[in-house]
Amino acid sequence: MKIVLATSNPGKVRELSRLLEGTGIQVMPQSDFGVADADETGLSFVENAILKARNAATHTGLPAMADDSGIEVDALNGAPGIYSARYAGPECDDTANNRKLLEALRDVPEAGRTARFHCVIAYLRHGEDPAPIITEGVLEGRVALAPRGEGGFGYDVIFELPGRGVTTAEIDPEEKNRISHRGQALARMLARLAPRKGEVGTGK
Repeated sequence: MKIVLATSNPGKVRELSRLLEGTGIQVMPQSDFGVADADETGLSFVENAILKARNAATHTGLPAMADDSGIEVDALNGAPGIYSARYAGPECDDTANNRKLLEALRDVPEAGRTARFHCVIAYLRHGEDPAPIITEGVLEGRVALAPRGEGGFGYDVIFELPGRGVTTAEIDPEEKNRISHRGQALARMLARLAPRKGEVGTGK
């Protein structure tokens, strides 16, 4: 079973490929087909996930899966949310995003730094699929006072797990995959796809 993964983010490709090991599903990044990223013009994680999956499915003729995810910080009224990847600007990197978020929370005490990682995954059988499958996952935590850890990507170095005192960049990748917002959403997606295995790789 082959599914195009609608992302050019190498961290997401690695993480989702790892999560799908042993499922019989082969994921191929859209870059293998020369597909450019879709414009994320949606106003929600759901809208953007569908836009990205539809773009990949349309250009490849294969089923496509896309995730849209980000960090929602309560003290910032849910920001950066859908703008997490480009929080510090369109050409920014993870370090710049983390720096901007820490600066925005500079005067917020630990008790007020609650946040969550939110992920939505969309699966389309083909580019004109009128009924995408949508699943989501949420991981609660808080924003640390400073970056810690070497693993993961994105905001992992400043996302602290409640009651554990470690960031998601400091835990074992396998554990992260089990508890993460993306892992939760993908597990729910696989459960939804199971009854449809015969058509997953058909592109019809």
